[in-house]
Amino acid sequence: MNISTRQRDIIDILRRDSFASIEALADHFAVTPQTVRRDVNMLSDANLVRRRHGGVEYAGEPGMNLSYDSRQVTNIAAKHAISLHVANLIPDGASILIGIGSTLELVALNLVDHRHLTVITNNLNAAMALGNNPGNRIVIPGGTLRLPDRDVISPDAEAMFNNYKVDYGLFGVGGIEPDGTLTDFDHREVSLRQAIAGNCRNSILVADKSKFGRPAPAKGGHITDPDIVVVDCIPDGPFAPLFDRQDVRSRLHIVKSEVLK
Repeated sequence: MNISTRQRDIIDILRRDSFASIEALADHFAVTPQTVRRDVNMLSDANLVRRRHGGVEYAGEPGMNLSYDSRQVTNIAAKHAISLHVANLIPDGASILIGIGSTLELVALNLVDHRHLTVITNNLNAAMALGNNPGNRIVIPGGTLRLPDRDVISPDAEAMFNNYKVDYGLFGVGGIEPDGTLTDFDHREVSLRQAIAGNCRNSILVADKSKFGRPAPAKGGHITDPDIVVVDCIPDGPFAPLFDRQDVRSRLHIVKSEVLK
C-alpha cells in the first residue's frame, strides 16, 4: 500500500493521541470530513488504524494496550480535567485505594497538597507523587514491578486491597462496551479493580472518551457498579441507550476539556 503524506501524518497523530474525531482531523489538515474518511478507510483496510464511532484510533497490536508513555500523553487535557475533579471530591484526612493507570497518576499529583491522607496503591507512579507530602501514609505491595507501567499486578496486591476498608476507591478501565460492561487488557487487572471497588465506601471510576468502545479482552463489572463515574463527555451512537438510563446518568460527573486543534 502506498501511503500519502497526509495518511502518514494521521497515523502519527493517532500513535501520539490514540484517538481523534473525523472532524478534528479535517480541521487539522484543512480538508473536508469526506476526504479524511477516505484516508481512514484506506488505513483501516490496511489494519493500520481502527474506525470507531465518531472517529478513529491507532490500531497498535490486537488485544494489547498502548505503552504507558503513550497513554500519559493521550487525551491529556481530558485526563487533567478528570483528575482535578476527582481530587476535589476527596477531603483532607481521607483513606484511599488507588488503582493503576495514567489518569490516576494525575489524580495523585492533584492530591499532593491534601493533608494526612492514607493511600493504599499498587501504582508506584501515584505512590511516588504522593510521597512528596511527608504528611501522607502510603502503603504499597511487595512483588515484581511491571515495567514500563511501574505498577504491581499480583495476588499480593489484591490481598493488600482486601485487607483495608477505606473512604474512597479510585480506578480506571481499559474499555467500556456499549452495554456498559467494563473491560481490561488482563484478567489480573479486572481482579484488582474489583478488589478496590469492593473495599471502599465510595467508588469512583475515571474514563476519558477514548475508553468508550475501545476493545479489551478481559471483562468484569458494569458501569452501574461504581458510585461515581467521572467522564469528559457523554458518547452517543451505540452508547445512547446506555446513557439514557437513569441508573447510569445519576452516577455521572461530566467535566469539560479541550479538543484536538
